[in-house]
Amino acid sequence: MPCILISAVRCPTDVILDDSRRKTPHLSLSLADAFIGVNIGTDLSDMPSPTQVVALLKAQSIRHIRLYDADRALLLALANTGIQVTVSVPNEQLLGIGQSNATAANWVARNVIAHVPATNITAIAVGSEVLTALPNAAPVLVSALKFIHSALVASNLDSQIKVSTPHSSSIILDSFPPSQAFFNRSWDPVMVPLLKFLQSTGSYLMLNVYPYYDYMQSNGVIPLDYALFRPLPPNKEAVDANTLLHYTNVFDAVVDAAYFAMSYANVTNVPIVVTESGWPSKGDTSEPDATLENANTYNSNLIRHVLNNTGTPKHPGIAVSTYIYELYNEDLRPSSVSEKNWGLFDANGLPVYILHLTGAGTVLANDTTNQTFCVAKSGSDSKMLQAALDWACGPGKVDCSPLLQGQSCYDPNTVVAHATYAFNAYFQHMAKSSGTCDFKGVATITTTDPSHGSCRFPGSAGKNGTLINGTSLAPSSNSTSSGCLSLYFGGGGSFTNSVIMGVLLFSVVLL
Repeated sequence: MPCILISAVRCPTDVILDDSRRKTPHLSLSLADAFIGVNIGTDLSDMPSPTQVVALLKAQSIRHIRLYDADRALLLALANTGIQVTVSVPNEQLLGIGQSNATAANWVARNVIAHVPATNITAIAVGSEVLTALPNAAPVLVSALKFIHSALVASNLDSQIKVSTPHSSSIILDSFPPSQAFFNRSWDPVMVPLLKFLQSTGSYLMLNVYPYYDYMQSNGVIPLDYALFRPLPPNKEAVDANTLLHYTNVFDAVVDAAYFAMSYANVTNVPIVVTESGWPSKGDTSEPDATLENANTYNSNLIRHVLNNTGTPKHPGIAVSTYIYELYNEDLRPSSVSEKNWGLFDANGLPVYILHLTGAGTVLANDTTNQTFCVAKSGSDSKMLQAALDWACGPGKVDCSPLLQGQSCYDPNTVVAHATYAFNAYFQHMAKSSGTCDFKGVATITTTDPSHGSCRFPGSAGKNGTLINGTSLAPSSNSTSSGCLSLYFGGGGSFTNSVIMGVLLFSVVLL
C-alpha cells in the first residue's frame, strides 16, 4: 500500500548519510511506566497562591510538576504532598553557577537541601533551551550540570535527584525521516560531553517537543491530523524509508529523531523525558489552528498516548514521560496571543476546556469524567443572574425546591448561591451537553464540587460515594410547576429565549 514520506522541515543540503549511520544498537532503557506531568509558569496578573496551586494539583491528581525556578513558597506548600518536583536553575543564573562550584553548591543548599525530604524534589533542570535561547552560556552548560551534580553527591542526594537540561527540538537537524536525524554539529563541543554526563549519572535527555510549531512551519507538508494524533489510514502514515517504521504522529517522529541523533553520538542508553509539549487554545489571525478544539484534541490524545506505554516506533514499550505546557494560561507572556494561551486552567482554577481522558488513568481525571459542575461566574451582574435563575427554575424545568426557606440549599441566601445550584441542576439534567452551561455568559464550568454541608448538588458524589443522578432531580417533561416558581417569578423577569446556547469556554470534541 502506498505511503506518504513526509520530508523534513529542516533539511541541510550539505549532509550525505552513509548506510553505517542507520545501523544502531538496541537501546537498553528502563521499562518503568510513563507519567504525565505539568509545567507551572507564573506570568499571570493574578497568580494563585502556593496553597491554591497545590490544591489544584491535588484535585486533579497531578503527581509530577516542573517549576521554572525554585520558588521557596511553592516548594514549602508542596511539602508532604508526595508530588514529584523538577526545580530549575533559571537561565540568568546559569553563567554564575557554570563558573563556580561554590555558587552551584550554595544554589543546591538553598533551593534543594533546604526542602528535601519533605518536598519530593526528583530532578533539577539546569537552564532552559540554553543552546538556542542563550548560546553565550553554552560553554559553561556542562560545567553547571557537573557542579550541581557534585553538590548533590556531597549531600548523598545524587541517586534520587537527577540533573539535566531541557533542549529545544530545533537542535535536531534533518528530523525526518528520524533515522537520518542528527544534532546540529556546531554544538558537538557541548552535546557530546553533555550526553556522556547524562549517561554516566543515569540521567535522561530533557527535550521540548512542539508538534504545533512543526506543523505551523511545515508550509502544509505536515497534515493537521498527523500533528494532533488523530487516526490516519495506513496509506497516509509517514514511513521512514531507511527503517520502514511507520509514524502516525509528529510527537513520536521527533522523539525517535532524538534517539537516532544520540545513537550517532555513540550514546544509546539515555532515555528521553519530554519536558514541554502542548497546543495553544487561542491565537490571532495568523494562527488559525490555535483553537480550543485543537488544544483539547492534542492534549487529550497526548495524555492517552503517553500513559498507554506503547513507546515509539523505534523503541516500543519504552516510556516517554511528558510534561504538558502548561498548568495556567499566562496572560503576562509577551509576544503573540497564542503565547498567553497554552494553559489547561485559568487563574481561578477553572478548566479552559474539558479534556477527553476516559480510560487514560487518573491524572486530570477529575476534570474529565463525572466531576464537572456548572456554577455562577464570579463578578456577574446580579440582575443577569436573577434572570437566569428565574429561567432555570421556570421554563428550564429545574427542581428548585431545595432552595426554599428551611430546605437544604437555602443557605447562603444569595442570588449567586441559588443561581449556582439552579445552573448546575440544569447542566446535569441536560447531560452536560454543549451550550447548557452559559446562561448568557453568567455561568461557567468548574471541577470543584460546589456542594456544602447538607446541600448536595446534582452530579456530586454523595456520602456513599455514588453519583447523584441529576436527571432524577428534575421534574418530568409534562410538569407544570417546578416547585419554586412563586419564589423566583413575578419580579425578576425571565429569559425570552427558550434555551441559551452560547459558545462555551470549553470545547466538546467527538473523538
